[in-house]
Amino acid sequence: MFSNTHTDQHFRIKYRHCLCFHANVYALDVSRIDYCNAILAAVHDLYLLQLQRVLNAVARLIAREQKYDSISATLQDALHWLPIRQRVEFKLSVVVFNTLHNLAPGYLSTVCQPVADNAGRRHLRSAVRGDLAVPATRTLRYGPPSFAVAGPSTWNSLPAPLRSCHLTCALHRDLKPNCLSERITNTLVTVSSCKSG
Repeated sequence: MFSNTHTDQHFRIKYRHCLCFHANVYALDVSRIDYCNAILAAVHDLYLLQLQRVLNAVARLIAREQKYDSISATLQDALHWLPIRQRVEFKLSVVVFNTLHNLAPGYLSTVCQPVADNAGRRHLRSAVRGDLAVPATRTLRYGPPSFAVAGPSTWNSLPAPLRSCHLTCALHRDLKPNCLSERITNTLVTVSSCKSG
């Protein structure tokens, strides 16, 4: 009886320590990666790779993997974390959703305007689909990363069922699997193009 109680108590302490460790690592590292990451919308993958390495190191620390072990399966299946590019797209989509449903600051609503609101564009297919207007930019360096361009572009790339969500919790629930499937599709396209090239 004593040994079972002792083992149970040891297990609880170890489990509590593990949960505290995960929470601390997530709070200190992952929250810093997510902070203001929407400004990385159209940044080249070379710069995102540095943040992805940090995220991979944190995942290895939590999962207790070796330095050179593959971590992508752990990120997706065990931790349910999105890669950096998809994290940025997820955040942009949520901000646009909040803007369209009057849950964000008012100055953002001037940026996220439906194509159908423009009288000269109401007959376009993009207006029928419910797309947002993406303004033209003069510069490639500063235009695409701006929220005025990146937000509507990311929103327009989402499937119609996701864009028709009316609840934030439903969007969060359905958007994450969409981002993961998009990542898998992009990986398969990259691999097939490498093999054919």
